[in-house]
Amino acid sequence: MGHPENPEIQIPHQQQAGELQQAANRFKPVDTLAERAYIAIEEMIMTAQLLPNTFVSELKLSEDLGIGRTPVREALKRLEADGLVVIVPSRGILVTEVDLKQQLMVLEVRRELERLIAVRAARHSTPAERQRFRELAVLMQQAAANKDSEQFMRYDQEFNRLLDYAARNPIASKSMRPLRSMSRRFWFQNYSRQEESLDKGAQTHIAVMLAVADGNAEAAGAAMDALMDYVDSFARSTLREFG
Repeated sequence: MGHPENPEIQIPHQQQAGELQQAANRFKPVDTLAERAYIAIEEMIMTAQLLPNTFVSELKLSEDLGIGRTPVREALKRLEADGLVVIVPSRGILVTEVDLKQQLMVLEVRRELERLIAVRAARHSTPAERQRFRELAVLMQQAAANKDSEQFMRYDQEFNRLLDYAARNPIASKSMRPLRSMSRRFWFQNYSRQEESLDKGAQTHIAVMLAVADGNAEAAGAAMDALMDYVDSFARSTLREFG
């Protein structure tokens, strides 16, 4: 039975879902220790395991992750470029604060670049990439239905990586990365304030995935506009709560 908001999505049986999960490996980044460290530390920041305005040591992260200090150091440099940490000599790694008022300016820039990337992805994605977009749509819908915010976050991250790869414009993708990082942390640390955030987030993401999978550039652009409208509305509503 298809999802009522997205009739093209068929929710699979448990075995089918497992097969789709295994297929994710096709479009994951190169499996290096530095990449593993980056993904793990970014998730710790997004889920507030590492709290804003607190210090953590490179050694502690290395021990917690079971990854050597050199790849952890490489990951931290990427996270600093993304605006998530600041490397403070002789003190450690400072997790940056979420700048609430900056969110709307971030989204203003994101809107234009995200649309460009979505349109290009619809035009340039390969058949295998389009199939993965469809698989991600199913998996994200399941995560939202299960209220599994951490799994939702992982699919969101894979969606972003796949979208960038399919767009074939590394300049736009590189420019987008720190903007997405700031927006992702803001959303995941505040989504619980709005009851339907996971469902709405899934629906708007899935619309982009299916449009790209169909190779429909016009629909992909419109779906991305709708996604950014949702993210903008979410940000404004959250900011009003904080006064």
